[in-house]
Amino acid sequence: QVQLVEIGGGLVQAGGSLRLACAASGRSLSSVAMGWFRQAPGKEREFVAGIQSNGAAIAYSHSVKGRFTISRDNAKNTVYLQMNSLKPEDTAVYTCAAAGTWWIVRAVNDYRDWGQGTQVTVSS
Repeated sequence: QVQLVEIGGGLVQAGGSLRLACAASGRSLSSVAMGWFRQAPGKEREFVAGIQSNGAAIAYSHSVKGRFTISRDNAKNTVYLQMNSLKPEDTAVYTCAAAGTWWIVRAVNDYRDWGQGTQVTVSS
C-alpha cells in the first residue's frame, strides 16, 4: 500500500495562485499515471489533471486548461499541481491519486490509491 499526502492548500483571493504537492511513501510512483481530482460540497468528484508515468503526456479538464499545470518528479516520488488565476468556482477539496495504469485515465474507478485531500478556498 502506498501512502499519498497532499500539501499546499489554503485560502487565496480570486486571481491568486497556489501550488499543491502530493508526496508518496512506501512505494515508488514511477510506473503509474497520477491524477488530481477535486470535489466541491454537493457535487461529484471530478477529474482535474492527469500525467503519464514518465511525464510524457498530460491531460486537463476543460475548466482548468490554461490555468493549471500538472508535473511530476519521480526521483522525489512527488506530483505537483500549479494553480494560477484561481476562481471562486475552483473552491474544493483537492485529492491526488495513483492510477492502476501507466497511461492517463480519467475515471475515479481507474485509480487505486488516494490521498486524504487538501482544502482550497478561493474568495471573491
